[in-house]
Formats: sequence, structure tokens, C-alpha cells
Amino acid sequence: MAQTMRPNTAGGGLLATDGKPHPLQDTLLAVTLALGLTAVIAAWFPSMHVLSSWAGLVGILTGAYGQWISETTRERFGLIIGLGASAVGFGLGIAWGGLIG
Repeated sequence: MAQTMRPNTAGGGLLATDGKPHPLQDTLLAVTLALGLTAVIAAWFPSMHVLSSWAGLVGILTGAYGQWISETTRERFGLIIGLGASAVGFGLGIAWGGLIG
């Protein structure tokens, strides 16, 4: 538990706790969060089921790949939030009509 007493002074990015930059992982995180937010907002409107389901599906795939290559806990935490939002938007989009109009 000695590591809990050390301050985190690592540089290299907002989400990089190991002191190294992770531009690909940070980009995948941002894309997954944006797609998840888009999918959830579009899911509120039944007429936007195509946008919601496609944004959710792409967000799930992007987040899954991001999880696979992520290196820090902070990246994984954000990816799980985006994956959850994408899955909810995808599910509601499918329930309203699916991937094609």
C-alpha cells in the first residue's frame, strides 16, 4: 500500500498515469464517448432509430478495441462509460426499428 502515499506526478497526458503519452487510446476514448452520447440522445427520438443504432454499434466496436489496447485504468474507466452509453443507445435504436429504415 505504499503506492497510495506517493503523489501522482506523471506527465504525458490527462489520462496517462504511467508517464507516457497514449494518443491512440485517448482518441479512441474521445470517439467512444462522443458516439455513446450521440446514440443515447438519438435514442430519445423514435424517428432517429437508424442514427442511434449505428452510432451505438460503432461506439461498441470502437470502445471494445480501445479496451483491448488500453494501458491505464483511467482510460479503461472512460471507455466503460462510453461503451455503456453506446450499448444503451444501440439497444433502444434496435427496439425502435433497427439499423435500416
